[in-house]
Amino acid sequence: MLESIIWILVMGFFVGQIARRLRVPALVGMVLVGILLGMQVGNVISPEVLGAAKSLRMIAVMVILMKAGLGLDREKLTQQGTVALRLGFLPAACEAIAIAIASMWLLQFDFLTGLLLGCIIGAESPAVIVPAMLRLKSLGWGVTKGITDAILTGSALSNVLLLMVFSLLLPFLSQSTATGITWQLLPFQIIIQITLGVIMGWVSARMLVSLLIKQNWTQNAAQDSLVSASIALWLVVLADHLPVFSGYMAVMAMGFFLIELDAPLARRLRGGFDSLWTIAEIILFVLLGASIQLNVLGNNLLVGLLILGIGTLIGRSLGWYLSTVGSNWTWKEQLFLLPANSAKATVQAAIGAIPLAQGITGGETILAIAALSILVTAPLGAWAIPTFAPKLLERGEVDPTKVAISGCPVFLAAVDDSALATDVLTKAADLARRSDGEVIVLYVDNLGDQQAIALLQEKSQKLLSDIRYEFLSLSGTVPEEILRVAEFRKVTDIVIGKRGHQPWEQVLVGSVSQAVLETSLIPVILVESRSEQSIYI
Repeated sequence: MLESIIWILVMGFFVGQIARRLRVPALVGMVLVGILLGMQVGNVISPEVLGAAKSLRMIAVMVILMKAGLGLDREKLTQQGTVALRLGFLPAACEAIAIAIASMWLLQFDFLTGLLLGCIIGAESPAVIVPAMLRLKSLGWGVTKGITDAILTGSALSNVLLLMVFSLLLPFLSQSTATGITWQLLPFQIIIQITLGVIMGWVSARMLVSLLIKQNWTQNAAQDSLVSASIALWLVVLADHLPVFSGYMAVMAMGFFLIELDAPLARRLRGGFDSLWTIAEIILFVLLGASIQLNVLGNNLLVGLLILGIGTLIGRSLGWYLSTVGSNWTWKEQLFLLPANSAKATVQAAIGAIPLAQGITGGETILAIAALSILVTAPLGAWAIPTFAPKLLERGEVDPTKVAISGCPVFLAAVDDSALATDVLTKAADLARRSDGEVIVLYVDNLGDQQAIALLQEKSQKLLSDIRYEFLSLSGTVPEEILRVAEFRKVTDIVIGKRGHQPWEQVLVGSVSQAVLETSLIPVILVESRSEQSIYI
């Protein structure tokens, strides 16, 4: 079992990175690794890991839905009015019905079996859509109108709807024990599941704030993430045993309410769940690839593609139009729903094999088409979302309180040959250690003083020995070079000494630092001589 986990994590990560470097979504590489390691090719993954695949997928889905909740913006959702709600019901319902009708014609299914297939195929993949929408949100695409927030919320609601209908259809097709009363109560059951899910999310968020903030049970961000993930997973497990509320809706609602109740805690958790997703993503998509049956997939390739096309281009497109009619979305923004809202992966991997396991007629074909939907739409969606967003969406101002700050902080330490260079380097090193960042040491030298350069390089090596850094020695006007390098290298902060060389400059801030302060759009940290104090400007 341990060997299988090593194979999954190591090969999944590196093949995913190879795919990324080839400008292909990393999940494509991970799915291919799953196929290679699975029972039909390499047979490397142990039966224990395959047996635990459902639970591992449940953990991965919990992580991604928590990320989605922590990335929602209440103001943007309010601005969209009913669009998010309509996106949660109409596209999924229209696609499921279109697939049901198409499967009656192409596969000779009865309507209920076709609708079961439609519920499986119509569900949207949070594993593809959530990271992509959060990435667009961090870059500003579609944030002005709250398009990314509407898509995130609609995706979660649609999965709740389809999973509910799927669970109610199974008794009809496997044992035929359900009654007409169940169908009459279906809308009420969906409303109750969503409402109770939101309430459970709110209660859990209040409990988290009480434990982590008011009572201080944790000491760092890692412990915050551990407790939050445990409570979120508990919601999913509890909903599985007590299906009166939607566990996934509760998880997403918990993340959403955490932003409202304690924004600093939500910001810390964004980083923690980003780290958890790095591992969960690999496990999810490798196990997804391992579950694909290649022989059945080949036998249903053409008819499966035709059903997917009918479901997306006819059913889901009609739902998109009905969802956005009367809104302030332009035709380009409506068109963006085609790449942004069509990816399948997570739900199909989780429930695609259930009809076959319960002996439902056509279960093998349903599993094959579910696998085909993953192989076709997941990589296509992961590629199309970042590709078409700049062409179809407008770029707006990013609210830093609603997105995770990604990337490695880079600090520019501007030094000279004075004793103040030690204080500047010490401050830059301290900032880099606290944020796991990097440092660029910049010395502007117009005299070609090799001895001064050598001394600064030696001092940098001593003070930054445990930090990734780069030493630059350039010539030119000092303030201009500092600002040029800072802008070109996209540094996070400029660290510079407060005093200059000349005696008259001791009274003022200093000619160089003053010039940088007046013209820099990047935060500047002034370091005083022989002092650990700093001033943020």
